[in-house]
Amino acid sequence: MRYYTKTDEWVKVEGDKATIGLSTHAVEELGDIVFIDLPSVGDKFDKGEAFGAVESVKAASDIYMPIGGTVVAINEALNDSPELLNQNPLEQYLIEIEGFDVSELADLKKE
Repeated sequence: MRYYTKTDEWVKVEGDKATIGLSTHAVEELGDIVFIDLPSVGDKFDKGEAFGAVESVKAASDIYMPIGGTVVAINEALNDSPELLNQNPLEQYLIEIEGFDVSELADLKKE
């Protein structure tokens, strides 16, 4: 099950890891993505804090944490090929985190 923020990020929790990405709606609104800025492994962020940015031919936008946690992995493929997000945003995660509080999912939309 995915949870969505009002700013169109998604989070999927599996065990002690959570995967975070951009919604299909966000990617469609942005258009062709040409650059993505992701954090480093080990960086810690609070819920609602900007952890990266995405740029398209139409706009640039910050990416916000749906829940707080510590980055344990980033999708390295997006550094060289950010356009992969346009092909299937629900299969292309941005980051994985650990050390989150599942109660922070309560105010997110479930799908």
